[in-house]
Amino acid sequence: MSSELPNQLQGHAARPDRLERQLHFIRELDKLKSVSRRTSLIDRTRLENTAEHSWHLGTMAVTLAEYAPAGADIGRVVEMLLVHDVVEIDAGDTFAFDAAANLDKAERETKAADRLFGLLPDDDGRRIRALWDEFEEGETPTARFANALDRLQGLLMNDAPGDGGTWRIHGVTRSQVFARMAPIQSGAPGLWPVVVDAVERAIRHGHVRDDRV
Repeated sequence: MSSELPNQLQGHAARPDRLERQLHFIRELDKLKSVSRRTSLIDRTRLENTAEHSWHLGTMAVTLAEYAPAGADIGRVVEMLLVHDVVEIDAGDTFAFDAAANLDKAERETKAADRLFGLLPDDDGRRIRALWDEFEEGETPTARFANALDRLQGLLMNDAPGDGGTWRIHGVTRSQVFARMAPIQSGAPGLWPVVVDAVERAIRHGHVRDDRV
């Protein structure tokens, strides 16, 4: 049996810290399991954590791929959704309807991205950071679909048990919910009726305040 390494591994063998940097990043990701979000599980037993949220979104992308806009790369959508909230390890989860907390959200998350993706070997760090940047910019069909799913997941969690979830707890209004869900209208228009039905249902049940004039 030959003891020679494949060409790709030969190149990496010259950089003995490469694997350790990758493993260090993977160990750091474990902290996502301890980052609590404001959204509770559908059975309302506890809050979801960011690792669960990211997994849920990746599965949603595979399940709802047929609703993606033309030009979206579903494989890249899944990759994007798996890493888009890694920054919450340092920045924490910022509640969507907390105006004050959102003022410095971009600054906190960019600083977190610099540190966390900087743990990786340079090529890996650039590749994964590019996924994060693309998601944040939301300009490509792939990023628009990823953002749409990110918004939809929260809506489904609030709507499913019929109690309004965080919408009711925090006194959210109709206009606030629709503003938050707006990326779905452009990123996955076929799913927009789900949003409208959920919001109107929440209004009827008194879980979302109707602020239409």
